[in-house]
Amino acid sequence: MFIIGKHCLLLIAACLYLLPVVRANGVGSHSTDIKPTPQATQIGYIKNNTIIVVTGSTYRFTVDTPEDQGLVSTRPTVKQLLEQLTSKNGSIQQYRITDKQGNTKSEGGIIAGDRLVVTAQDGIAMKKYLLVLQPMALGGKIELQQEKVTVNTTKDLILFFTAGQRSPDVTVKIYLPTGIHATLQNTTVNVIGRGDVLLENFAQQSIGRTGTRYPFTKVGAVAITPLPNGGSVLHFSHLDLRPANGADLKIVIRNVRFTKTGNYAFKANYTTAKPEVLTSAGTGVETTTLQVTPTISDFARIIDQSFQYKETANTFTTVQFTWSTISEKTIQLQQSLDSGKTFVPVNATIDLKRSTVGISGLRPDKLYTFRLFVQGGLHNGLSNPVQFYSGKLDVKIVGATGDSSQDCTQAINKAIDYMNRIGGGTLLFSKGTYSLRTVHLKSNVYLYIDKDATIKALKGADAPETTWFSDKKYRSGLSPTDAGPYEDPENYLTKQDVGHHYFNNSLFFGERLNNVKIIGNGYITGNGNLVTGDKVMNNAPDNRADKLFTFKLCTNIEIGGLYREADLWYDSTKDEPYYINQDGSKDFDTGNMLHIDRSGHFALLATGTDSIHVHNTYFSWGSTSSVRDIYDFMACSDVTVTNIYSKVSSDDIVKPGSDCSLGFTRPAHHYKVRNVIGDTNCNLFQIGSETADDITDICVDNIYVLGSNKAGFSISTNDGGHIKNIHLNCGHTGPLHHRSLMFRSFTPFFISISNRGRVIGAEAGKYMFTDNGEKHDELLIKNVNIGQVENIILNGIDIYDVYAGSSFNGKRWAGYDGKQRRATPIIAGYRLPTNDQVTGGLNFTLPNGKHTGYIKNIVFNDVQILVKGGNQLADTAATPPELGVGQYNAANLKIQPSYGLWARHVMDLTVKGCSFNYEKRDSRYPIYLDDVIGAHISHVQMVRPVDNKEVIKLKHAANVQIDNVFYYEDVWNKAGTGLSAVKQIRTINLK
Repeated sequence: MFIIGKHCLLLIAACLYLLPVVRANGVGSHSTDIKPTPQATQIGYIKNNTIIVVTGSTYRFTVDTPEDQGLVSTRPTVKQLLEQLTSKNGSIQQYRITDKQGNTKSEGGIIAGDRLVVTAQDGIAMKKYLLVLQPMALGGKIELQQEKVTVNTTKDLILFFTAGQRSPDVTVKIYLPTGIHATLQNTTVNVIGRGDVLLENFAQQSIGRTGTRYPFTKVGAVAITPLPNGGSVLHFSHLDLRPANGADLKIVIRNVRFTKTGNYAFKANYTTAKPEVLTSAGTGVETTTLQVTPTISDFARIIDQSFQYKETANTFTTVQFTWSTISEKTIQLQQSLDSGKTFVPVNATIDLKRSTVGISGLRPDKLYTFRLFVQGGLHNGLSNPVQFYSGKLDVKIVGATGDSSQDCTQAINKAIDYMNRIGGGTLLFSKGTYSLRTVHLKSNVYLYIDKDATIKALKGADAPETTWFSDKKYRSGLSPTDAGPYEDPENYLTKQDVGHHYFNNSLFFGERLNNVKIIGNGYITGNGNLVTGDKVMNNAPDNRADKLFTFKLCTNIEIGGLYREADLWYDSTKDEPYYINQDGSKDFDTGNMLHIDRSGHFALLATGTDSIHVHNTYFSWGSTSSVRDIYDFMACSDVTVTNIYSKVSSDDIVKPGSDCSLGFTRPAHHYKVRNVIGDTNCNLFQIGSETADDITDICVDNIYVLGSNKAGFSISTNDGGHIKNIHLNCGHTGPLHHRSLMFRSFTPFFISISNRGRVIGAEAGKYMFTDNGEKHDELLIKNVNIGQVENIILNGIDIYDVYAGSSFNGKRWAGYDGKQRRATPIIAGYRLPTNDQVTGGLNFTLPNGKHTGYIKNIVFNDVQILVKGGNQLADTAATPPELGVGQYNAANLKIQPSYGLWARHVMDLTVKGCSFNYEKRDSRYPIYLDDVIGAHISHVQMVRPVDNKEVIKLKHAANVQIDNVFYYEDVWNKAGTGLSAVKQIRTINLK
């Protein structure tokens, strides 16, 4: 035992996992018997003196692979084959590959006639194995979540299967042993992370939103076939396993009762369809064994999965355990402080009914081992041991020096792996600077970054993952004329920006994890080594990391500072955030916040991840360079964002969206966002623009826009998704402490629809057409419905300085000089060109038959807008174009004919208790309604410029009701006049 200050830690327990141990002895030193390693995928099987070697083909694209060179052989090289062999008895052997003539081969691929020569440890015994190539799929992997269970207990049996190579239209067979009874009613499956579904409902599981050119109409099919030996086969067919999202199949057989002890053997194999039909061997890692034991084998620690990290005096000195219920009544808890060498009984209250036990008063910073002792009965004996570290484990103890010149990546990853293997815990980054490349996060492991700790990114992060498809058709966005992304409708990599569909190239990475927290009031910096551009893959291989935190298909994630109940707000005189004390006073101490800067393309890219809590974070704390998006939530649900300050960024600060990067679409819903303050070159809050699936139920309160070179608050559906139930400043996240404020926004609101069609199976065509007299030659989406936006409430907002005034491109802040870009608050639905506008006619009809997307049921309540003004009367004739493919920004709409509000293709618009004013005379209309069907404008005040006699301009509008509306002549408060009611009714073709 080594003592480090007051920290008592068994160095053996902390370091065993760090050092590989090789044991060999004289027993069997003459053995030449071999077996595949646990990681072997290119060995079918070994029998007598023959090794069956897998050969075949598949598609594998790295980011550097030319588009036409992704078809590769799966036949192993000499080096690869040798790495997949080991001795059967653990003795040390020597291997070499020879050709037909007996010449040693050190490189190249295995070919027919090659042999493996094995020399035993004694250096004398020798055996030759013939290498036989056989067309097969690469070996997959079957795993049990729990490899041991207790007899006569009932548990959910959870197993995972991952194919060895990617393919569409895959068949997977899972062979279940006698005694494991899977039915369509008691078993669920989760295919590539799509979500758990009962087998009886599997054929009806949603495929996600796709265009009509995606060949799959369902996720797959399943059948259960009994075997003569009493076992059965789960037969899954027509699975699209081209996306790689961790385990391909997660299978849960519910409430399995194990009535007999012994070993239960499981096996799996799979068959590909492309580029050729191949079946895996069903050997090696495609087999696994469940051991049913008489003693308790599922003794486990109960892990705290609280919504937010909270540390108390008992956090690390109290622990609880559980196990499957057994009949015996005499159970004792034992503990060890020497890694299980010696145990002593401890006093603890055991709840036999619930099968739980808790113990408190543990000594801090100790590695404990616990077990149960059952006295008498069927389960007589000792349970499996469980470990617990009673404190934050300082990463310096396990090899991370905290010296900025040292690369700590390996030590940190081993520490995380160790903490995960003992059931979870908290790793402490104490005072120091930790230089890291890619940290592999794991379930139930928390990272605590102390106030004097710095984490900085190094170059050389993990490479972007290898994929079935190439993404080179779409590396840096989409123009209105670029057909590349649609050439292969099945290629999900071409449906979003390159930063979204590569995940491994991150500073912190997690996939299919649960319960991860990154907490503290320290400092994390990308250090200039996380890049921001869409052309990141053109960089050298060691310079392709572009994300700080990446979570893919995870649950229960928390990132942030030390939690405070108080609300965060902003003081314009000090240009700093502050907390609002209970008495209303300002507390400028933000030392509790997690400080982050230079976070690359994304500070956080969360995809398909649910139950996320991000809070109390100060961005661009030390530097305002090398930063783009802050929080991107793609296809995520149950998200809470609180107390975020971003000094400046170049892209969206908070963005819920839904893309195709998982290989399928997934809706997003239930967001609560509160107290977001920031300056951005883009939008402070953006819903969309990736909208491959629906985004619903988002509540945002208390936003403070310091500057935004696009929109302060933006909603854009571009890909067919349905956005609905969006509330800004309605108090749904808690009491409103302030009105929301917007300063220096290019446009305060940009609520829009386009038809960019970035979904799997989309089809685009090139068309020439005329839009309001302007000729276009660009793409139109032919088989994806136009998206919908509805039920939007914008409430209690004050807006000033409407111009692109972000400090991103200059000093903080450049005053308005008349040259900066400006736009009106915009609500813009979308309409396809009509048949007579298109050269040769419009030769398609969208699936639902609707060629206009209306924004429906939108409410502006108590929104006060003061614009800069200055536009001439001629601008009233401006006719903004429709938002086509690749045109999803307010800037694409050019000049609007009104200064206060411009709405087109809208149904049921309410403007109530609002005001529209300018600083300098603006001769455009205060409000312009174009193809607005149903509007109610009431209790509104505005200014009518002296050279424009109209206040509310109606074009193709119907059912417009105006009451209690007043306007001033040219200048606010000058000669107020009330408008009489206006009603205009006409027949509207809603297609």
